[in-house]
Amino acid sequence: MDFQLSDEQVLLRDTTKELLSRSYDAESRNKVIASELGWSKEVWTQLAETGILGLGFDPEEAGQLEVTVVLTEVGRRLAPEPVVHAALGPGAIIAEVGSNAQKELLGEVAEGQRLLAFAHLEPGARGVLTDEVSTTAAQQGDSWVISGRKNPVLAGDSADTLVVSAKLPDGGVGLFLVDGEDITRHPYRTFDGQRGAQIDLDKAAGEPLGTGGDASAALRNGVVRIQSALCAEAVGAMEEALRLTTDYLKQRKQFGVTLNTFQTLTQRSADMYVSLELARSMNLYAALSIADGNFDPVIAARAKLQIGRSGRHISQEAIQLHGGIGMTAEYPVGHYAARLTGIDHTFGSSQDQLHVLIDQVGDYDVVTL
Repeated sequence: MDFQLSDEQVLLRDTTKELLSRSYDAESRNKVIASELGWSKEVWTQLAETGILGLGFDPEEAGQLEVTVVLTEVGRRLAPEPVVHAALGPGAIIAEVGSNAQKELLGEVAEGQRLLAFAHLEPGARGVLTDEVSTTAAQQGDSWVISGRKNPVLAGDSADTLVVSAKLPDGGVGLFLVDGEDITRHPYRTFDGQRGAQIDLDKAAGEPLGTGGDASAALRNGVVRIQSALCAEAVGAMEEALRLTTDYLKQRKQFGVTLNTFQTLTQRSADMYVSLELARSMNLYAALSIADGNFDPVIAARAKLQIGRSGRHISQEAIQLHGGIGMTAEYPVGHYAARLTGIDHTFGSSQDQLHVLIDQVGDYDVVTL
């Protein structure tokens, strides 16, 4: 199997890297995430002009591998723009099952003119399984109304249109498009610099996505895509956290010599590299599975479990090896640790993914000697 990027994917990677590197350093990022919006409209427009905000909407042009390439660079620069949550994640769901009229919204999304949000997670839910949805959909004549609470809804603070999951009267879970004007939102800033909101729906008008009915399969596919994208972002963040740490060890002196001359510290750096390679391979495994049309929640759980474990190890070691400077807001390594922690707890933590895998143990044959 060829694991090398194509020429088009290399160009996409380099273009994204150049755009984000030009836009963000540690100081400029801190200023942007402290602003009211929390991200840059100028950068968002540049991402749209590059074609990044429409990746995956047309599978003949781009797919999950291209999304993975871009999100790795987003993670490397800690770019705060909600590329996954306001565009690619919910946009892919609309592209998969939406009607022709609904898919026309994706043109505005790709152009950066319309922000989306995926309102699926709910307070108290232990995982991302469809049977845990308590928000309800009720039919009134030819229309539908949605009632319930969604939280956290990343990018929900500024979304123009939301893709909302809700229980159907006759069973199953449906997906609905809800206008941002018909909801009550309580915006907040997450500890890793992202933006989200609690969304309250009180008989909000909802338009069934596509032909309506049970959309559990589309919901599962959407969650798996988002988990894969988050894994890619985490790999980029881990790569940069490791680079910052090894560069620091080469420069910082103790007892007259640089820290990289101490064997114990170099061994710990080597362990960080092993964790990174484990994460990188599982990230690629998940992306290739999706690219082959296999939206397997078990594969996604395996990947996100390893990503979470690797991210925790690398972020903790990065701060430890930097010492006190690693905890300061002015130095980037602490922000990488915060983002990796945030990714781990988004759409199922490592512990949640472990429970998913535990539930599948009975499906395997017992090996006897």
